[in-house]
Amino acid sequence: MKLSPRFSAENAHRFSFVKAPAVDAPEAQRDPAVAERVAGMLAEIARDGIEAVRRYATELDGADAVELSRDELAATGDRLDPALRAAIELGAERTQQFARLQRDHLTDFEAELLPGLTVGQRYVPVGSVGAYLPAGRFPLTASAFMSVGVAKAAGVPTVIACTPPQPDGGVNAAVAYAAYVSGVDRLFVVGGVQALAAMAYGLLGEAPVDMIVGAGNAFVAEAKRQLFGTVAIDLLAGPSEVAVIADETADPELVAADLLGQAEHGPNSPAALVTTSRALGEAVVAEVERQLPTLSTNAICGPAWHDFGSVVVVDDRESAVAVMDELAPEHLEVQTADDAWYHDHLTNYGSLFIGPWSTVAYSDKGMAGTNHTLPTAGGAKHSAGLSVSRFLKPLTYQRIAREATPALADAVDVISASEGMSAHRATATLRTDRLHRSTLPSPELTTRK
Repeated sequence: MKLSPRFSAENAHRFSFVKAPAVDAPEAQRDPAVAERVAGMLAEIARDGIEAVRRYATELDGADAVELSRDELAATGDRLDPALRAAIELGAERTQQFARLQRDHLTDFEAELLPGLTVGQRYVPVGSVGAYLPAGRFPLTASAFMSVGVAKAAGVPTVIACTPPQPDGGVNAAVAYAAYVSGVDRLFVVGGVQALAAMAYGLLGEAPVDMIVGAGNAFVAEAKRQLFGTVAIDLLAGPSEVAVIADETADPELVAADLLGQAEHGPNSPAALVTTSRALGEAVVAEVERQLPTLSTNAICGPAWHDFGSVVVVDDRESAVAVMDELAPEHLEVQTADDAWYHDHLTNYGSLFIGPWSTVAYSDKGMAGTNHTLPTAGGAKHSAGLSVSRFLKPLTYQRIAREATPALADAVDVISASEGMSAHRATATLRTDRLHRSTLPSPELTTRK
């Protein structure tokens, strides 16, 4: 999440920094050493199968790969504080509720473009999904809502999941219970590259999955990159990002808290404020410094803010939109007197949080219902986040009657001839010939009822 040299040069008159990042940009999650290590692991697992998965699980996780039975999975909820259990159940339901609304607005259709030419589209879920559920330094409990739950809302028949073991070799109960209430079919306690490979290669007692989704560290991200093509993936996500547009009406304490809330994800997580008020920008910088010592995670938030945090002052709201659309952040908050205007004019973001009562954490933990698996590193310029539509295939079809043949075949004849593609041309001209001889059956007799 940064301003490109070209944008900076062309728009230098429109903005200035109250605080610039100390580091030019976050390291991309494409370390050659990581890529080489992952390639070697995937090749070994492809060759040796589940035995290689078990070797890596023992070496890297300190525990063998195991599956939780249905009863064991359900019982993880009994190990939780009642308030946490209730919050997980609420987040799972709210996320699926939003996903079901999305699904309801993806409608099949059929239309006649001209007499005899009928076209249509229907949405069909992928057959199987493998979800990776992180449970390392910070177990991301809501990840199951966003991956398992949304896939199930899309109608995916089989969703399996993998999550890394805890130091004692067992499963993180909150992560496991979140998967259970989200509708997971099978859960395996195995982490990292070996987990993704096992799902992609069909080594867990299931056929190879069609898609792998879920966040993870640099090794997990690289494994997804290298497995893409063997399976589909959701997206390649880097360090979590947050940006805020604020004006003089914003509360510096809230803005600072929300910037630090995402900086907490990791020491290379960028946080940016774009403001039309220099006074507000300076107040937010002071607030960040005041709040940092009060946080138990200040050893993470502090470096993230120092190295990758920024505060940009712009002249007007149009410049604020221009700068923010160039940053294209994963999460974007708007806290201004003109929130509706910004909502109408911003175009590049993963998910938008409108008004001072909206904070990214509400989505991160599943309470807002929207998905927190979102594009990073400028990916919001061309891609959206994970949603129910990602698990659905929009399959098109066409049904053509005899009388529509001239409207299609004659033009195909001309184009194919110009391209030198005689076989394509023949498929059209043969039908034209048969039309004149009336030897093909009527589509009314062959159309499926």
